[in-house]
Amino acid sequence: MRWTLVIPLKPLALAKSRLADTAGDGLRPGVALAFAEDTVAAALASPAVWDVAVVTDDALAGRTLATLGARIVPDEPGAGLNAALAHGAAVVRAFRPDAPLAALNADLPSLRAPELARVLEAAAQFPRAFLPDAAAIGTTLLAVAPGRALRPAFGPDSRARHRASGAVELRLDAVDSVRQDVDTGEDLRAALALGVGPRTAAATARLLIPGQ
Repeated sequence: MRWTLVIPLKPLALAKSRLADTAGDGLRPGVALAFAEDTVAAALASPAVWDVAVVTDDALAGRTLATLGARIVPDEPGAGLNAALAHGAAVVRAFRPDAPLAALNADLPSLRAPELARVLEAAAQFPRAFLPDAAAIGTTLLAVAPGRALRPAFGPDSRARHRASGAVELRLDAVDSVRQDVDTGEDLRAALALGVGPRTAAATARLLIPGQ
């Protein structure tokens, strides 16, 4: 079975605040949107993915990501990341109740469709599993089998919290693009070194990236 992905995206004006030293207020919303566009495009290109639902109240992001093929789910709870994910999971389960489901970060501009397929194939072996981020502190993907509750615990130290909640930690090599989320200038430099999607490349062309 192919997966449904739920991707949360906060209003662009509030997104990626930790990139303030790299992208000023005038550029940061566009960079955040570019990250999400490249993430959604790569996810939809993966043979393991059936569809993508983006949970957001940002009108521009909604219109833009819908043109790529994403289903847009309004963030009705308006109560933060985990509430948005739980709401998105409930919405998509209403029309695909028997599908495996995964939460995926919106800031994976290096995401490669074949690597995502490998992660989802590994996750399918467990009722609930997650992939830690490149820093080995957070989480970039949380996956559940049909009929299982997502129970997202994203945020600070989410790797430890997901592991404590009983989710299996996926230990895979050669899936760097699925692990490299971007919160800081250093993260962005690492993503650029991996190779980013075309929208991120264009949006970051004018930025002064630390270390470059």
